[in-house]
Amino acid sequence: MSSSIRWHFRPRLVPTLAALSGVLLLVGLGSWQMQRLTWKEGVIAKLAARSAQPPKALPWIIADPAALEFTPVRLRGTFLHDGELYIGARLHRGKAGFDVVTPFVLEDGRTILVDRGWVHSSARAAETRVAGQITGAVTVEGQVRTGGWKGSDLFRPANSPAKNEWLWMDLPAMAMKAGVDGAITSLYIVAGAGENPGGLPIGGLRSVEVRNDHLGYALTWYALALVLLVIYVMHQSRSPHKEGSDDARL
Repeated sequence: MSSSIRWHFRPRLVPTLAALSGVLLLVGLGSWQMQRLTWKEGVIAKLAARSAQPPKALPWIIADPAALEFTPVRLRGTFLHDGELYIGARLHRGKAGFDVVTPFVLEDGRTILVDRGWVHSSARAAETRVAGQITGAVTVEGQVRTGGWKGSDLFRPANSPAKNEWLWMDLPAMAMKAGVDGAITSLYIVAGAGENPGGLPIGGLRSVEVRNDHLGYALTWYALALVLLVIYVMHQSRSPHKEGSDDARL
């Protein structure tokens, strides 16, 4: 004989309250991430518009470094190649290498660090790219960036000043390693795509990059809320008996 199961949804108070609290929390987190998405899209649009401005001189007073981030600048000064620093774990076309960061003395007397661009690991030593060690006064065009670790402190890697190997822009420590007193340490410059003599370092590789994962986070929270709701409904549904089963004939 055929067998059928009758399911009955019979919610109980404690599981219902627990599931309702969980669903509301997860939906709230998803909605918060959607708000963050809107905010982040506005930030990206603002930075993109700022980066499209014509280059200008670096302000003498830097009251708010963040307000200058991604601003194009044109600077005139002299490189101090003896103070080169190396930002590691940088890839270009699948090849591992370093970004060369060099102190730059402006004509107004201030000193700022300039990320001149990428070199292959085999070209880290300055003597392998002598042509690119420009002497005398030069003009540098690039974008303003702020230093510091951008992620969670829990995942912040340790720099190695003794080896002159840096994983993130610790500007005060880097200026000290370069032997530069009184350097600007609230921001630095990323050089543009102008080609250096000899082709190295390769500049212009650092575009406007602002992570925006909020939509993915929001969808994750909403999906978890749906899964919790389905689990709750299944858990609170009961099959009290089977009609037409072998047991019914006993």
